[in-house]
Amino acid sequence: METIEETKEYIGMWVTEDNHVRHNLLPNGRYDEARGNTESAYQGKYWVKRNHIDYKDDTGFTADGDFKDGILYHGGMILYKKED
Repeated sequence: METIEETKEYIGMWVTEDNHVRHNLLPNGRYDEARGNTESAYQGKYWVKRNHIDYKDDTGFTADGDFKDGILYHGGMILYKKED
């Protein structure tokens, strides 16, 4: 079974069920996070290793998460891949 790092399936928009938090994981290793009505609330870099993701925003704040069964678990939140 391939990891999400190998398949690159992490690239794209991940959203909470209520669509309040939206992580756009860009193919260039950058992310853009929106919260509520605030677009680009946080921006920075991310790294994926196997099924784990590490974030570092442009202010230096760090966070991480894990992909499991097509779901991103991050900072107590559950995010789902938004299909186009």
